[in-house]
Amino acid sequence: MSVLVAALLLSASTPQAPRPGPIVTVADGTLRGTQEPDGRVLFRGIPFAAPPTGPRRWRPPAPATPWRGIRDAQYSAPSCPQLDESWNRANAAGASEDCLYLEVGTPNLSPARPLPVMVWIHGGSNRSGGAPGTITSSLVNRGIVLVSIQYRLGPLGFMAHPALTAESPARASGNYGLMDQQAALRWVRRNIDRFGGDPANVTIFGGSAGGQDVGLQQLSPGARGLFDKAIEQSGTAGFGWASRDLRQSEAIGEEIARGAGLSRVSAATLRTIAVDRLLQAARGIATPAGLPDAGTVWLQTTVDGQVITEPPVQTLARGGGQRVPLIIGSNTREIDFFHDPGDARRGLADALGRHAPSGEDFATAGERLTLATDLVFTCPATLVADLRRRAGVPVWRYDFGYAPPGGAAATHSSELRYIFSRPGENGVLPDAPALQAYWVRFAQTGDPNGGGLAAWPRWDGKLAGLSFGESGTTTIIRNPSVCINARFP
Repeated sequence: MSVLVAALLLSASTPQAPRPGPIVTVADGTLRGTQEPDGRVLFRGIPFAAPPTGPRRWRPPAPATPWRGIRDAQYSAPSCPQLDESWNRANAAGASEDCLYLEVGTPNLSPARPLPVMVWIHGGSNRSGGAPGTITSSLVNRGIVLVSIQYRLGPLGFMAHPALTAESPARASGNYGLMDQQAALRWVRRNIDRFGGDPANVTIFGGSAGGQDVGLQQLSPGARGLFDKAIEQSGTAGFGWASRDLRQSEAIGEEIARGAGLSRVSAATLRTIAVDRLLQAARGIATPAGLPDAGTVWLQTTVDGQVITEPPVQTLARGGGQRVPLIIGSNTREIDFFHDPGDARRGLADALGRHAPSGEDFATAGERLTLATDLVFTCPATLVADLRRRAGVPVWRYDFGYAPPGGAAATHSSELRYIFSRPGENGVLPDAPALQAYWVRFAQTGDPNGGGLAAWPRWDGKLAGLSFGESGTTTIIRNPSVCINARFP
């Protein structure tokens, strides 16, 4: 019996070789994907830009090099360089600077009518994560052409430095990861029709840092016209923190260069730093002013004057950026950025100023988690929803707090399993919130309503929205009183 069990476990853990599938020709060459038993076709490791290595490190993404013959698109490309943070161990293993690839899953290469496209921007504090795994989602079974993209992370994707600024024709540096995302979206506009997708119906969506990046792309001049709808999950442009100007970001880059052992710095010498040394040097920097810890350094927006031209809240306040339909929300319990009562009191004072109450002790971890959730996630999402509404954008606001019976409380990223899997799949209970169905309706029509789903009213500035909770889906969302007086720079 033990031999049989061991054999079964071995066979379950041994990856099966994908079956070669149909061939698709895109602008740069021909690809061979894999055919799934249910008819879906998956393509992995598709280059959308040239490798950002050697002299291309810390430069805007260059066009991919066309290839001859048939390129094998059966296997995922390495993730972008990152340190092992435990949750991202598979991404960190085998990571490579040559990482600007995307993946596409389609239910039909030749549908009667072009299919809606959803482009996923992964999270991970803009320093971790990757594209692999996403396109196997059952979103594809619902008639979605699903794309998952990679972008440069950490110091390789977001570091500014005076030497890099000086060599740039735009006199800017940093935000390379955001430029990578824009390059991927341009690839989608040019090529997604070859996969059965509609290039005129593209929804970008992301969680955590990916949600922030979705918010920033709506404000970036370089992303104009590259998508038609947006979903921000547990992330907003800025996260409620003050943005950095270019000089402040350059100072962080100088600190990283010193930490990597460079005494004489030029753009050329920066490009000689070994990747591991660079990542370790970035981990060792002091926490920038206004942030809870050094791990959030790449979540603070850099106003470089090129990719991001002004603090996000200013663009939002004047109704600027792309006015595309928006779903935005956060979870009831997110991340505790306040590590002790003193951190929490300082965070509250920064957010409320003279309105900050006195006598708050924040003695328990639960109290600090609630405060961090409100100040970093819930309140910024409410502010963005209201400012977009005032600009004439149709907005749907949500709060996610569903925890399965007997399961752990909903926390940061808990909503992902309900978006990427259908009820009954991967342990998702049949009565779980229908997030995936709402997301699909939104991608199809620009409105999440319809298809027999509970009505989801547009955000009207008076707390109209959906709450996905343990007692079901309701049209009342949580609005912490702390949001009333919160200041977001």
